[in-house]
Amino acid sequence: MSAKPSSRDRVEDALKRISDPAGEGSRSCLSVYADAARQAADEADARAKAGKSLGPMDGVVVTIKDLFDVKGEVTRAGSKVLASRGKPATSDAAIVTRLREAGAIIVAKTNMTEFAYSGLGANPHFGTPGNPADRKRAPGGSSSGAAVAVADGIGEIAIGTDTGGSTRIPAALCGIVGFKPTVKRVPRTGAFPLSYTFDSIGPIARNVAACELADAVMAGENTAPQSPIALNEVRVGLVQGYLLEGMDDIVGTAFPKAVEKLQSKWKSAEELTLAPLDIMHEVNHRGGIAPPEAYSVHRDLLKDAGEGVDPNVRLRLLRSENVNATDYIQNLRDRERAVAAMDALFDKFDVLAMPTTPIVAPTLDEIATVETFNSKNMRMLRNTSIWNFFDVCGISLPIKLGNQLPVGLMLIGRHGNDRNLLRIAKSVEQALAG
Repeated sequence: MSAKPSSRDRVEDALKRISDPAGEGSRSCLSVYADAARQAADEADARAKAGKSLGPMDGVVVTIKDLFDVKGEVTRAGSKVLASRGKPATSDAAIVTRLREAGAIIVAKTNMTEFAYSGLGANPHFGTPGNPADRKRAPGGSSSGAAVAVADGIGEIAIGTDTGGSTRIPAALCGIVGFKPTVKRVPRTGAFPLSYTFDSIGPIARNVAACELADAVMAGENTAPQSPIALNEVRVGLVQGYLLEGMDDIVGTAFPKAVEKLQSKWKSAEELTLAPLDIMHEVNHRGGIAPPEAYSVHRDLLKDAGEGVDPNVRLRLLRSENVNATDYIQNLRDRERAVAAMDALFDKFDVLAMPTTPIVAPTLDEIATVETFNSKNMRMLRNTSIWNFFDVCGISLPIKLGNQLPVGLMLIGRHGNDRNLLRIAKSVEQALAG
């Protein structure tokens, strides 16, 4: 049995992949911490040799999204305007500190949609990393570089954010696992905001166990691996209605296959419609919550240097320019009612299941114009963004049942029941692979 590669070997492998001109490393990783990563790896290997450990992620190679503060650096958030106008961070983001204290080796900052405001992952400033399943296709966003890095073997875990699907969408489109926690679970200090209400911080990795470890470290909780919850103890709600509409041929074939493969394994499986969505639609009709918050973050920048912002992102931001305070406050109040109504459904179900996205990754040519971009972006965000509104936890698992392109199965858990969702996801992961 061969020995596990040393931390230094894994760092060198990551750096080689990043610098490979034939790969996507230069587009998926915007800042590369080669010297610091090598030093941290050597220190981790020395501890391992001495039988010591700094923490549960000692020697694990990770990347972080370009919106997390690193002391002494300007936080770009995928934006050349911010890169030129921002001030260096005075301290590391809270999750960066926790990862380092647990022994993680941060090898790079990953590319993203500018300001994290799209589900497709395009970035005209730094280049769009090609999808690992087909380099001519979009990677999904906004944590685009995070998912591509993991799928391409650049590190073992990537840390992203999820405001409307930004860990789950790229994970689904790249054939890996993406986890969105309940908002309050992971501290957001030092993470450049998109929505003060909806932003959450979660991991992307090749399996559920790696996501579970990173989530526990960032949440400051017990990092001991959890045992899976047997599916014959799990009550699943199979979401119906418009979340199943408009599936393309690949998703429309792969998702039913996954449901069928799991059908006999659950304790119970029942179809349901989501009545609380009616309240969400009313809120969104009045301008929503995340869009005006995003506009408030960037209002001054748009006035001073808006011409330097990705046109697709700028257009989305400006749509919220005239949302008034009365509607925004009403939206927040109505959301409280909606969250309570959705939470009540989990008295009957342990998880809800649906496709992560109704379509597979579009080609980059298919999103080349503002009109086609907007159409694809709205479809890409449709299923995932709902769950940020209701502040629950969610995970996207890859469906690999003969589909030509990656498809995601999304499981949703109750607000605050993140660890149980991860335990269930472990069993679903095993069942889909079996």
